Amino acid sequence: MSNNLNKQEDLQQKKHKALKAKKKTIVDERIAKATEERGVLILLKGNGKGKSSSAFGTMARALGHVQKAGVIQFIKGRRETGEYLFFKDHPRVDFLVMGHGFTWETQDKSKDIEAAQAAWKEAEVMLKDPHYNIIVFDEMSYMFKYEYLDVEPVIEALKNRPAHQNVIITGRTMHRALQDIADTISSVQDEQHAFRLGVKAQAGIEW
Repeated sequence: MSNNLNKQEDLQQKKHKALKAKKKTIVDERIAKATEERGVLILLKGNGKGKSSSAFGTMARALGHVQKAGVIQFIKGRRETGEYLFFKDHPRVDFLVMGHGFTWETQDKSKDIEAAQAAWKEAEVMLKDPHYNIIVFDEMSYMFKYEYLDVEPVIEALKNRPAHQNVIITGRTMHRALQDIADTISSVQDEQHAFRLGVKAQAGIEW
């Protein structure tokens, strides 16, 4: 009985080892083919919670590698976010907030457009500056949805940015032109949200 169990275990171990060896060969081949070194454009979209959190988590990783980061938060502004409070004094982070809150709070389209265009001017400067290794344009996608910004100048600036520069753009919906030039696109889906269960938004979770 013991010998049979040992044989079965040996057989399972051999199968496991063979499967992992095959997988390693495939992964190694993919790694070997990925030889291009350049910055990437990452789009984080979808109606689920966590897009901004993902972007700032990636930025924190870059800061761990002693890189320089730039952030522009579009739309947010009435209330100081946790990420702003945490990163605003970091010596290698330049953090700009568009300024006056969500569009359904201001109800002033001309004011929203003016703020968006002012923020875009700052974004253009960042996209030309080779000192920035990573830039986060948080909730920028809404600027195109609400027609506060034209997408063409943004596409042009993204294409002409320094070769090593990484850019992350977040927002529920993403303009097709941005998706056409993106390197990585991740979609965060909403299966359930505490707000719909009657749970009040709270610091540290929602902002």
